[in-house]
Amino acid sequence: MRLINIPVRIFTVVMLGLILTLPVQARELPNFADLAEENAPSVVNISTKQKAMSRNLQRFNIPELEDLPEGSPLGELMKKFFGNHGFQMPDEGPEKRSLGSGFIISDDGYILTNNHVVDAADQILVRMNDRREFVAEVIGKDERSDIALIKIDAENLPVVEIGDSKQLRVGEWVLAIGSPFGFDHSVTAGIVSAKGRNLPSENYVPFIQTDVAINPGNSGGPLFNLDGKVVGINSQIYSRSGGFMGLSFAIPIEMAIDVAEQLKTRGRVTRGWLGVLIQDVTNDLADGFGMQHPRGALIARVLPDSPSERAGLQVGDVILEFNGTRIATSSELPPLVGSSNVDKPASLKILRNGKTKEIKVNIGELPAEEEMELASNQAPKVSENRLGLMVSTVSPQLRKQLRLSNQRGVVVESVTGQAAREAGIQQGDIIMMINKQEIEGVEHFNRLVKELPADKTVPLLVHRNTGPIFLALRVPEE
Repeated sequence: MRLINIPVRIFTVVMLGLILTLPVQARELPNFADLAEENAPSVVNISTKQKAMSRNLQRFNIPELEDLPEGSPLGELMKKFFGNHGFQMPDEGPEKRSLGSGFIISDDGYILTNNHVVDAADQILVRMNDRREFVAEVIGKDERSDIALIKIDAENLPVVEIGDSKQLRVGEWVLAIGSPFGFDHSVTAGIVSAKGRNLPSENYVPFIQTDVAINPGNSGGPLFNLDGKVVGINSQIYSRSGGFMGLSFAIPIEMAIDVAEQLKTRGRVTRGWLGVLIQDVTNDLADGFGMQHPRGALIARVLPDSPSERAGLQVGDVILEFNGTRIATSSELPPLVGSSNVDKPASLKILRNGKTKEIKVNIGELPAEEEMELASNQAPKVSENRLGLMVSTVSPQLRKQLRLSNQRGVVVESVTGQAAREAGIQQGDIIMMINKQEIEGVEHFNRLVKELPADKTVPLLVHRNTGPIFLALRVPEE
């Protein structure tokens, strides 16, 4: 009996061993060695020099030294050491330096990098993997996307293979090659943490977030997928120390290539423009607009003479889709609009007064950014209401300063009501709309406030120094 059981036991042990080893084999990490070796020759180190100006004490922003009276002992002492030429110090020469990375996209010397790597540089030096060095010229730069296209005088260069960032999945392995702190061709790896991230500095870039170790000097370097194709340009990190903290951001390669092509052919970049200011739909605002859950981009302002105004878009509309692409949050809209062709129609699906509607908009060209002046004067107090808001009429001077195109709205002079404070209403806000009704003046505002349904959440559109914004107001009981 025992002899009969021995083969069975051996078979059981062998099968158990196979079963135990299978998961271990499946969990093996990818081998990055071949990928790094094949692509390293296409990655370059970029160093720049910027000539430092001659220094003098007047440029040190020390008024006390600039305004010394004639014959003062300190003035005579400074003249003794520095002469009578503005306390001139010796030239520092080309001392201002920066380091970055880049990668070759054509065999005749075109290289992609970040704008902030080469911006304001007097000289750009590119060092190859084989230690050859070339002086590069700037073909074009785009500050909004932080992309720069430079060129070196060389031929038959190794080039990277361009991938598709849209095919990236969260959790997928990626690899970076760059020159952190000047350490050439350093290789780091990690995973995709998120896609479509919006950063305040670049609203038109849907960043790829990774946990790849990126440090100063990595900027402009490529982000590869496991097929060895470039899917992004490492651009920014989130850090409180100045070094890597696990949050790195890369520009999608499709956007970078499009910008590079425009810089090469036209010398500048054009982007699509709707002419609206938008914000997220919060849970409270969704309740106020009668939505089942928050989604889309809420229009807080329609700019005058803009594509959106001509198409009939209104303040309070919620953009749910753009050319068939669903908008989950407001940050998803600017990259879609920016990458659209100028003077071409786009289809928008919006929510207005609880009903969906299709609107066609002819995309305009994004103009240069303008800064809005802050309001400094306010009109006299006029009236207080059940919300605990003291409001007044909007003075012509304030309206001009804030560039308001119509005569509607009231200015908040003080906030005493709890519901108004909890909604985020601030002194100096201009209330333009309440419960989807535009405000024509103080009396009209107080009448609308009296008619508000108690214990309900209503949307409130205010204009403050940062621009228009919707707030959700929970109306108190009488």
